[in-house]
Formats: sequence, structure tokens, C-alpha cells
Amino acid sequence: MFKKACLFVVALLGAFSLWATITPRDITGFSPAGPGAGSVRLPGIFGDNMVLQREKAIAIWGWANAGEKITVLFNQQTKTSKADKKGSWMIKLDPEPAGGPFQLTVKGKETVTFSNVMVGEVWICSGQSNMEMPIAGWGKINNYQEEIAAADYPAIRHFKVPLTTSTTPKEDISGGSWKVANRENAPEFSATAYFFARTLYRQLHIPIGLINTSWGGTMVETWISRGAFEQSEEFKNMIATLPAGEELATLMGKKKETLMKTLVALQGPLPAAGEEEQYKNPSYDDAGWVHMKLPGLWEQAGLGLDDLDGIAWFRKTIELSDEDAGKPALLGLGKIDDADETYVNGVKVGATNGYSDPRHYQLPAGILKAGKNVIAVRVEDNAGGGGIYGDPGDLKLSIAGKTIALAGDWYFHVVSVAVSNSVNPNAAPTLLFNAMLNPLIPYTIRGAIWYQGETNAGRAYEYRRSFPLMITDWRKRWGLGDFPFYFVQLSSFGANNGDSKRGSSWAELREAQAMTLSLPNTGMAVTTDIGNAKDIHPKDKQDVGARLAAIALHQCYDQTAEYSGPLYQSMQTDGSKIVLTFTHTGSGLTVHDKYGYLKGFEIAGADQQFHFAQAMIDGNKVTVWQDGVSAPVAVRYGWADDAGEGNFFNKEGFPASPFRTDQWKGITEGVKYVVGK
Repeated sequence: MFKKACLFVVALLGAFSLWATITPRDITGFSPAGPGAGSVRLPGIFGDNMVLQREKAIAIWGWANAGEKITVLFNQQTKTSKADKKGSWMIKLDPEPAGGPFQLTVKGKETVTFSNVMVGEVWICSGQSNMEMPIAGWGKINNYQEEIAAADYPAIRHFKVPLTTSTTPKEDISGGSWKVANRENAPEFSATAYFFARTLYRQLHIPIGLINTSWGGTMVETWISRGAFEQSEEFKNMIATLPAGEELATLMGKKKETLMKTLVALQGPLPAAGEEEQYKNPSYDDAGWVHMKLPGLWEQAGLGLDDLDGIAWFRKTIELSDEDAGKPALLGLGKIDDADETYVNGVKVGATNGYSDPRHYQLPAGILKAGKNVIAVRVEDNAGGGGIYGDPGDLKLSIAGKTIALAGDWYFHVVSVAVSNSVNPNAAPTLLFNAMLNPLIPYTIRGAIWYQGETNAGRAYEYRRSFPLMITDWRKRWGLGDFPFYFVQLSSFGANNGDSKRGSSWAELREAQAMTLSLPNTGMAVTTDIGNAKDIHPKDKQDVGARLAAIALHQCYDQTAEYSGPLYQSMQTDGSKIVLTFTHTGSGLTVHDKYGYLKGFEIAGADQQFHFAQAMIDGNKVTVWQDGVSAPVAVRYGWADDAGEGNFFNKEGFPASPFRTDQWKGITEGVKYVVGK
């Protein structure tokens, strides 16, 4: 379910005929056409309304005819160069102060002009769905209607890089444009990025440019270049197993063909045109359909459909008494990934497009009947996981105070499979670096913000290496030194109900993120206090953006205010107690709720069994103990998938990052990324 992207879905009219038409070029994604006679072309990241980075040399580049003279005019500057033998050219403008609007003009045999260009601060905004999550649309963050109505920031600009994969590094992106922050455009802005920019703008009063290159559900490995893997002792053997170029593209195509063979063997051919229309009708005979347990995603149902995106139907028949017949009712279906149309006895009762939105549909009086009643749900899945998911108790039919459970066995049938110019972005490493990052380099930027990690939680120990590798890779390729890189630590979510007793992959991933702070010029926004145990996409993106901005304001823009919550520093045993010290204590440590006592701390002896502990703030230290643990050796705080109970903050309002003082074996230790798995 970790996602999401909007991909174009088409119906397949035969089991294999379409696959024969897919070529490696179709799979690898966009490939820019070479310059024609007399043409001058710049990468797609350049455009009207763009923001150029202030106070740094501004890279302007593109393509023309070999040897063609290129002149760039901007503000008071005029620079010239010539295209090389391959038609490539590059000009660097002198640093400019913040300001605008300006025109950027590029002249060769033809002239290209961009208008309403600002100079300010440019940030790459990347990661998976919590970065991609828009203000409105499927996101619907807290108070989204009010936020859209208040979006009047003409100096804030946003560019969404199209969702594309490639098996080889691309020179250009396949589309996109710069949008000004106003009521019309803001709904589609990355919410995290927008609130980051808004906070910066309110403090700095200079233009802010956001380049949103994110894709829901994606793993960190897909954002790293092949060259970085090859130079890494940790990953060079892994990347050696990955075919290159056209061979990899062919392999991706074969994976899709294998999926189709599996699907046909499971359920038979896809339906003929018009057959799907019958699936909502209660009289339709679904006895030959596949059985599937709900709630659950079809990728996790053991059906062999791990890479399936497309459209499928679910049907369930229930029996109702004469007493319940004809009454109004409320149908709950949990969450549906991504969009649904829901029918009861052939009558459409609701439709929603939003994979994190709970489905609650009112059934008017007269729809339900005595005897058999058929619930039919058409599910459209665009990328990542697909199906009806959530807590079993969320699937229910409520009639006059009576509840009928709907979790359990349903009938399931796929009617179409998604086909696009992209393969699954997690099908192999490097695919999104190639298509969605490489084409942006060397556009001059200030730094990057990043929100990702959910998809890598199962390989949390390995993330200690892969995440820093990605940061180092980006910095090396941009050639701007150790530019600022700020990231969001995983929020609270009941992923697998992990904790200190069962082990927690999410806690281990948060630990890997915190360890990445050892890289220079990095910062981490802690968000465990504003998560949602039942929603992997928490709606409070205002605080997320503001916390990232607090780091930037301190580290980039020379403001002195505290920007982080307490970070564990050291421990000392004092008899039956453990005393902890922290950095980023600000103006003091505090309990951040009405109860007045610290929660979320655990303590263990040499037996490695953790127990809930008492904890007390003593100046800038915390003392932890438990009467049943007379010889403690370790403390943990917030060590759980859902770490929302923790209430340890500094007085500036920043939450403490979860931590542990021990180094005992974790549940993800030794789990490695394997190509194709």
C-alpha cells in the first residue's frame, strides 16, 4: 500500500497479444529527441515561472547543433558558449541575489525565452508517498480546504517531475511545468514541500522553488545510481547481478509477461469487452472466481500477483432476515487501494478515489432485501499495493444497531492490467535515479528534503548503508559540495505491531535514519508525535514542513533558534537506575501532555527483557528505573512501530527521537536487498 502514483490504465483485450508489442524503448521511458536543424533546446526543468538558485553560479545547459554558438542573457548578464561535437552546451551565470521577475533568453540559430523567472532558494523534494502526498487530491491533509483558500504566495513555485522509470540514465524528463502557489495550483503541490517553503518564505521573504521528484511506495535503492553501487563495498556484488541497458529493459518486459501467464493460469483469460458490466448484478454467477481473504492486498494474498496493477472486482453474498430487509444501513469497507465503485444488489452506493480514505457508504431504505444480497466492489489500483485493506472490524454492514461482519472470504476477479511506458519503480535499483533525478543534474540547488523509509523498513539495518550512499551519490553528482540534506524520520504507524518484545522494523529504520546524521550538513525532523497508528499517511503535514524548515533556518540561514528535539547522547548506571544525557535540550526538557509524567520508556537487565519504566526529568537529564529490574543495563524510548505514546520533548516543542542504549540483535539484521526479490 506504500504509494502512490497515477498511471494510465488500459484494458488488455487478450492474454498475450499486447506483450508482443512492448519494446525495450517502451519500457525504459522517455528518451529526448536530438536537436533538429537550427534548434536550441533546454531540459524540461527550465520553464516559465521557474526559480533559479541565488548566490551560486547558475548552470544553464542544453542541446543544439554541433558547433552552434549559444548566448544566454539574464538580468544584466550575457554569456556565450558553443555546442560540442555531440550538440551539448553548458553556460554558468554569475551568482545573482534574490529577486525577480526576470526573463531568461537563450539564443542560437533560434531563440528560447522563459518569463516570470525568480531568483531565490531551490530545493529538491524527494522520497515516497508522504513526500508526494498532495494538499488535496488523495492527500486531503488537515484543513486542506482552508490551506488552499489561503494559498497566495506568488514567490513560491512548484515543479512536479513526471513519474517515469528508465533502465539507463536519461538526459531529460518527459514533461512537467513550474506552477505558482495559488488557489488553483496548490491542491497538487506536495504538502510537505509546500509547508516547508511557506515557513521559509515567511522568515526569509525571498522566492522558494520546489522540485518535487517523488514516487509513492518506492525503495531507496531505486534512487541510487549504478555507479554508486559499483563503488560500494556493501553493494557492488548486488549490482553486479543486475543486467544493464537493453538487457535490463528486456528482463523487465519478461517479468510483465510472466505476470500475465500467472494471472491467466489463476483465473482464465481476461473478460471480453462488455462482460465486466455484469459483475455488479446480483444475478451474475461468480462461482468460478478466485477466493481471497479480506481485508488484504492482492500482492500479499499468495496468489502470485506481486506486481499486479490494474482493475479487479470483489464480490460477497450475505443473507439478511425479513426484519432487516428494506432498512437503511451503513456499509464500511475499510480502505481501498486506490479507487473504488461500490454496488449493493446492482445499485451504486458510493465511489471514492483515495487509497488512504476509509470507505463509509450510506445505503438508502429499499436496497437491502430478505435473503441473498450481493456486495460488488470494483477496485482500480494504479501502482503499489491493491485491494481492500485495513482492520477486519472496519469491514461491516450496520443495520439498526446490528452489525454484520464482512471480513473473510470474498470472490475476486481481475479484469484489466495496467500498462504504461514505465515498469514498477521497485522492479530494480537505479530506475528512478535514471529517469527522475539524473535529468535534473546540474540544475543549481540549495539542498534537498527527503521523506522515505517505509518501504525499506524490512531492511532497516541495510538502510544504515544505502541511505547515506544515496545522499553521498547525489552530492557527488551535483558537484555542489555537501549541500544541505534534511529528512523526515518515520512517523508512528502500527505496521506490524512491532515493539521491544517482538522486535520493530520501524524502530530499527528510525535508528538507521538517526545514524545518518553522522554525515555532514544533514538534519532530521522527528514526527512520531504527529503520526496515526492506522494511517501510514498522517494528515498533519504542516508540522512536518515546519520542522524541516526549522532545520534549514538554523543550518542554512543562520537563525539561532533550536531546531531539533532531544537526541540521545550517553547513559550511566546509578545503582538500580539509569541516567541519560541528551543533546538538543534547548531551554529545558519537558513532558508534552496533560499527564505530567514521562511515557514511552522501557528498561531491561542482562536478560534483555524490557519492562515499562518510570522516568523523571532532572535538569537536562532523564533518570529511568523499574522496581522489578534491580540491575538495569539498557533503556529504550519509543521503540515500536507505533511510537505515538512518547511524550518527551524540549521546551521549544520538538519531540525526542526514539532511541535505544543497547546494541542487541535486531529483527532486520542480516536482511539484504536482492535484485528481483
